[in-house]
Amino acid sequence: MALQDRNRVVVLEDRVENISGAEFPLSFDGDSVPFTLAEFKDTMDIKIVRITPTDIEFDLIGVDASVANALRRILIAEIPTMAIEKVYMVNNTGIVQDEVLAHRLGLIPIKADPDEFQWKKPSAQPTDQNTLVFRMDVTCTRNPEASADETDAKKKYINAAVYSSQLEWHPQGDQAERFAKAPIRPVHEDILVTKMRPGQQIVCEMHCEKGVGKDHAKFSPVATASYRLLPEIQLLEDITGEDADALKECFAPGVIE
Repeated sequence: MALQDRNRVVVLEDRVENISGAEFPLSFDGDSVPFTLAEFKDTMDIKIVRITPTDIEFDLIGVDASVANALRRILIAEIPTMAIEKVYMVNNTGIVQDEVLAHRLGLIPIKADPDEFQWKKPSAQPTDQNTLVFRMDVTCTRNPEASADETDAKKKYINAAVYSSQLEWHPQGDQAERFAKAPIRPVHEDILVTKMRPGQQIVCEMHCEKGVGKDHAKFSPVATASYRLLPEIQLLEDITGEDADALKECFAPGVIE
């Protein structure tokens, strides 16, 4: 493998070459190219392709595939967030068991800056510096304004469906002042938690703590994080006529003109 090919993963007819990192001495026909942080900073570049409130796409240039994969794994497993860790069930007469309901509540993403909170040790007591408190008190009743022949449960009953918007944040200590400009809340207000019928009730208190995705998936800040290699197509000979048209059809529009 020549030195100029070190940034190329080559897809051949029967195999894939250059898939492993090679930034160590004597890996390129006698040339020594050990990893240095200074050179890494000079050669690496990031170009934002698309960014929205919920996702981001970018090109990571000048790095080995192993670095891109390491970044992917860091995004999934090592960036802290706040999530519901403990659920204290006061009353639950719905059809969803306490354990399953607590699990569903834990997976609701919470909009809170984890940098504003301390890590909570298992033996530590909850404080306004390491814990967020949510409460939910929902009772399903019949809607007195619904007609007798109504079949839509959302119109026939009140609180037939329980959503994440019904989680109420209860500030502790000075949290009300600290987060006055950005009140703590679920990221999405339309996440279905459970369904109920008249006479059923859910009363519980939830404590949010700081954590990372490698401990539990509920702390992962991303739903998915993936990468793919930037293709570079090299034609070894001229292709014309019908063969050129057939080759063009093998790729997405715009790749080959």
